[in-house]
Amino acid sequence: MYKTIATALAAALLFSNTAGAEPSPGSHATFDWFEYTGRDPVFEKPVDKNSYRNPILAGYYPDPSVVQVGGDYYLVNSSFSYFPGIPIFHSRDLVNWTQVGNVIDRPSQLDFKNLGISRGVFAPAISHNDGTFYLVSTCVDCGGNFVVTAEDPAGPWSDPVWLPEMGGIDPSLFFDNDGRAYIVNNDAPAGEPLYDGHRALWVQEFDAEKLELIGPRKMVVNGGVDIEEKPVWIEGPHLFRRDGQLYLIAAEGGTSVEHSQVVFKGESVFGPFKPWNRNPILTQRHLDPARDNPITSVGHADFVQDGEGNWWATFLGVRPYEGDFYNTGRETFLMPVEWRDGWPVITEGNEKVPYSGKRPALKPQPEPPMPTTGNFTLRDDFDSEKLADYWLSPRQPQGEPRYSLDSNPGSLTLRAHGDGLGDRARPSFIARRQQHLRASASTAMHYRPAQPGDRAGMAAFQNDAHFYFFGLEKNGEGKTQLIVARRAGADQPARGEVIASAPFETEDREAIELRIDARGNRYDFRYRTGEGWTPLLLDADGKVLSTRSAGGFVGAVLGLHIYREN
Repeated sequence: MYKTIATALAAALLFSNTAGAEPSPGSHATFDWFEYTGRDPVFEKPVDKNSYRNPILAGYYPDPSVVQVGGDYYLVNSSFSYFPGIPIFHSRDLVNWTQVGNVIDRPSQLDFKNLGISRGVFAPAISHNDGTFYLVSTCVDCGGNFVVTAEDPAGPWSDPVWLPEMGGIDPSLFFDNDGRAYIVNNDAPAGEPLYDGHRALWVQEFDAEKLELIGPRKMVVNGGVDIEEKPVWIEGPHLFRRDGQLYLIAAEGGTSVEHSQVVFKGESVFGPFKPWNRNPILTQRHLDPARDNPITSVGHADFVQDGEGNWWATFLGVRPYEGDFYNTGRETFLMPVEWRDGWPVITEGNEKVPYSGKRPALKPQPEPPMPTTGNFTLRDDFDSEKLADYWLSPRQPQGEPRYSLDSNPGSLTLRAHGDGLGDRARPSFIARRQQHLRASASTAMHYRPAQPGDRAGMAAFQNDAHFYFFGLEKNGEGKTQLIVARRAGADQPARGEVIASAPFETEDREAIELRIDARGNRYDFRYRTGEGWTPLLLDADGKVLSTRSAGGFVGAVLGLHIYREN
């Protein structure tokens, strides 16, 4: 059984009907199950028992930060304005990862109200010292930099302690050998920026008991490796020591195809820091973009060691289906770190980030109950007391509860609400990440719209301005239709434009099954009430759901939605 989001959150979300009363028609939809299948050709080749498969976390799991505590490893990712926020994974072999919770799992911790989908939580960094786990991050447009702590990484995590003295983003916490702690992060350079994308790295001491910054801040890297070359977006920094030598690693070049990882050596935490003359230590920006099954935009790395002292890097990358178009978001990859004359190297020359490699020197553990990579089928019959951790919603719930697992045991019930998918609000929508370029998501739904504007079904969602809705709707003439609606930009109607429709009339309690198939840059929408799937729309433009078209930092999600006008 999957460990689920905090009991307090689940209790806040559940709703029950007045005893003996039926909910009003069109106010709710019931879903018997939800099934997801991924079948990427690149994953069809098996890997042997001595190998691992990349990405280790497929789909929208960007900005990985990892920490080792004894024989255990814990990894966190950015979640932006999705709730629950900051998924946390556990592993003992760096290959098989099981989600054990979410750091932001209570509405009281952070408020994502009205934030853009790609705002909110940026680049969390996890660390451990003297029995306590620390996580520092930035809530963009919702408070700034903060720290939370926990005794158990599965939670509960504390409410945020804000660090208002520190601007910028991407803080990470470093505990030095003498027990003193420091935070390094990205911020504007001293004085006026010299060019667009000119940033700097700053260091300040941190009191780990009082959870506050102390002493002066100091800029330790200006611009990046070589300020004369006008490097952009130095970010995601981490400090660590190897054989006494202090290192600073950071991403450089922005998170698109020019992304890279660079390294510096320091004489002290406050510098000076000297860049390696063979930087970057990780990039794919110089390789032929037309190569087979490319992995691009790599960077934002963090380092750990295995059981024999070998070093490993977790980092983000993307798997485009064409050019720089990808819908699965930025994913988490793993590669060994080689040391050359005292400097770390992840890739060099024309080396490609591989889809498989030799496993770390750690005892293999069983594969997790919820797969995170490779091809798989995962079906949720909604027969647990709580939703599994992989479910998420745009922004956090507030006010009237939106879903229930006990109103109709063995199914999920969504309550209609006046927030739509395009309203930059809190829609009644629960979803899971699209983890494959070729994927299918399906469900069985019991629902009949009662008044014009009512709708319920499935959605393929990238952000508020880029999504597909597929399901039942009552139109302005009072007729029930099966529709596909698309929103492909903020200038289009918030509910999207209906691009395919068919009349739909059946018995009230009969289920309709819906299926969305992703095929790279194409999406298909099919339904059935008996035997055989009937297409409503084939070959819809999948680039609508790509980061290249929609902007931002997330990937597409597939899930369940209901809406009713207030």
